[in-house]
Amino acid sequence: MAIMVRSTAISLALALSLGACAKPTEQEAEAVVSATENMTAASFGCIRDLTQVDRFFVGNIDGDLQATVAVASSEDGGIFPVGSVVQLVPGEAMVKRAEGFNADTKDWEFFEFDVSPEGTAIRNRGHVDVVNRFDGNCLECHAKADERFDMICSTDHGCDPIPINDAMIRALQKTDPRCGAPLELTTEESEGLAALIAATGGS
Repeated sequence: MAIMVRSTAISLALALSLGACAKPTEQEAEAVVSATENMTAASFGCIRDLTQVDRFFVGNIDGDLQATVAVASSEDGGIFPVGSVVQLVPGEAMVKRAEGFNADTKDWEFFEFDVSPEGTAIRNRGHVDVVNRFDGNCLECHAKADERFDMICSTDHGCDPIPINDAMIRALQKTDPRCGAPLELTTEESEGLAALIAATGGS
C-alpha cells in the first residue's frame, strides 16, 4: 500500500511539473470556455477586488489576468483575451467573449448592473442594444475607440466624453456597496457623488 501511494504521489507531482508545458486537453479547453459562457450575476463582485489600471479596473473570468492587464496597460493597445472584464464604475462592465460572439462589438458583451450590499443583479446584458443609465448606447460609444484599443474608451482613445467626471468616477468606485465599508471620499468626490445621485434620481 505504501509503495502504491508513493507511486501515485510521484506520478501526480510529475504531471503537475509537466502541466505548464503541456497543451490543455479538449475537455480542459472546454472547461475554460465555460467560465465565460456560464456567467451569472454571481460572476461580478466588488469592483475594487479587480486590478486597477489607470482609471479602470480589470479582471479575467477565465483566469488569464496577466494577459488582460498587459493589454490594458499597453500604450499601443492590443486585443484583450477571452474572459477579460473591464469596469470603470460598479454599475457597468464589458466582458470579452469567445470569437464569433458578435462581430459588431468585436466579441464584447456589455452589462448594466444594479449593485447593493447583497450583491449584483444584472439589469441588462447583450451586444448592440444595451443602453446605460444616461440613455447612451454602449456600442455607439465604444465603436468610436481607436481600432488598436479593441473598443476600450479612455480620455485619449477617440470616444466621445462621458457625462461623469473623474471625481464622480472615483466616488462610485470607492462606494461600491458590494465592497463593504466605503473608502473615505475627498470633498470633491463627495460633491460629485451628490450631484450624480441627484442627476440620476438615486439609481
